[in-house]
Amino acid sequence: MHITHSSLRHILAWMTLALSVHVYADGAADSTASVPPSAGTLYKVSFSGAGADGGTPFWMASHTHGRMPIDIARFGGYMQAGVQHTGRLTDRWQWEAAMSLVAATPRVGRHVFVKEAYAALSYRDRLALSIGSRAWDGNASAARPTSPDPTLSSGDLLLSPNARPIPEITLYTPRLMTVPLTGGWLAAGGDFAVGRSFDTDYLRTAIAPERHYVQGVLWHRKALYLRLRDPGPASLPLAFTIGIRHMAQWGGTSTLPKMGRQPQSLKDFARIVLGQSGGSDATVSDQINVLGNHYGTFDFRLDYAGPRFVISAYYQHFWEDRSGIEWYNGVDGLAGISIDLPPFPHLRRIVVEHLSTMDQSGPFHFIQYDHKKYPGYGGGADNYYNNGEYTTGASYFGRAIGSPLLLSPAYNANRSPAFLHNRIRAWHIGAEGRIAGSWGWRARLSTLRSFGTPYAPTLKPLDNTSLHLDIRYLLPDAHSAAPSGWEFTATLALDRGSLIGPRTGVGLTVSRCGWIRWAGR
Repeated sequence: MHITHSSLRHILAWMTLALSVHVYADGAADSTASVPPSAGTLYKVSFSGAGADGGTPFWMASHTHGRMPIDIARFGGYMQAGVQHTGRLTDRWQWEAAMSLVAATPRVGRHVFVKEAYAALSYRDRLALSIGSRAWDGNASAARPTSPDPTLSSGDLLLSPNARPIPEITLYTPRLMTVPLTGGWLAAGGDFAVGRSFDTDYLRTAIAPERHYVQGVLWHRKALYLRLRDPGPASLPLAFTIGIRHMAQWGGTSTLPKMGRQPQSLKDFARIVLGQSGGSDATVSDQINVLGNHYGTFDFRLDYAGPRFVISAYYQHFWEDRSGIEWYNGVDGLAGISIDLPPFPHLRRIVVEHLSTMDQSGPFHFIQYDHKKYPGYGGGADNYYNNGEYTTGASYFGRAIGSPLLLSPAYNANRSPAFLHNRIRAWHIGAEGRIAGSWGWRARLSTLRSFGTPYAPTLKPLDNTSLHLDIRYLLPDAHSAAPSGWEFTATLALDRGSLIGPRTGVGLTVSRCGWIRWAGR
């Protein structure tokens, strides 16, 4: 969808100013910076094999950073090997670097690829710079405090563990920091990133020849987070966090001759950051609206950390254009609740979520009509995750970079680069716990109903139910009570319904992780 520039320009200018002011002002604001981990090199090697009937079950392939193939007919899987090193330059400066390689089959395009390859430099756990392909779950998830649990959730609406990480340069705050002159009540943080897609070879193979797409897409994202919490020792254990997040696609070269190379100068980048209209070298649509493809979320999260349990309630409101920014798309978004239960190890954590993308600001995109003849608010049929010029939308190597419940283009039988099922209602439950000793379990169950898209609705609703169950065993060390680093996971997964089912699969994952001991240390 295209977006008129006035509302977006104002909100993005405010975000950019707030981010820059916060990073500058907090230089000596908080004396409670957490101590980074000691220097060392961590390695992990894993093998995941699967047998499937009818294709890879949904949750077996989703949230794997694109590692597990989606089209396993009989047997397939992947191998991954990676290392991560953390070190200190001084007491205030820390650095880290990581690389992870994956080999997978069956697969469209190359069977061996880089999942992660990045280097990062941080100052006193306040400000950090990361360059390269990086997965923002795991330990890095603290930089995104409004995102749901990546292991049990159906997926963050903007940046989930579903697709391969996009190579980018990211300036971010590793944690929220106290804002000066607020008495400890207010903390803030954020990020600012630029990136580029490198999936052209994949698109040439996967997309039908008659379809057009943009090669070498440039990306920009930024976020601002604010947290309100009583710092007093006898205060209620409550914290309220809000986030404003923005993503944009721009630049690149279209395979459609009349579009060709898209504007990508430094001045055009400023237009992207501030949500402004394109210059004379942009398409007519981008000159009327804003340059590139923009979308984002307004995030709200309330956390209660009690002595016996922790409860988090959250809501991500999705917007694709001005109508969504001004909440004309109803309650479209992800709502969820997460409960941690330390006293009950057999059910340690449970997540319940509801996702709706049905409203989309109405059924028609009124901006296409004569407003004098047909008065009314402009901007319906938002067509989430899709764009008329950047036809691959919010995807990378065919996988949704946001919620996988809006079915990824890699599933399209007609080899379209677009999202064909972005009007959905879905419920999701995730849970995990310990069985006994070193044995644990994790389960995810999702039910969704798709109505197609605003421009291509399905003739009748299509349903899908997806179940995923893991049984995990951590092998103890033979000489101590600590884990040995060996982990074995058996998986059962299935899909039933008219959308992508029926699919049934079983899998086994074996992994080994540990610290590399260098000579002389």
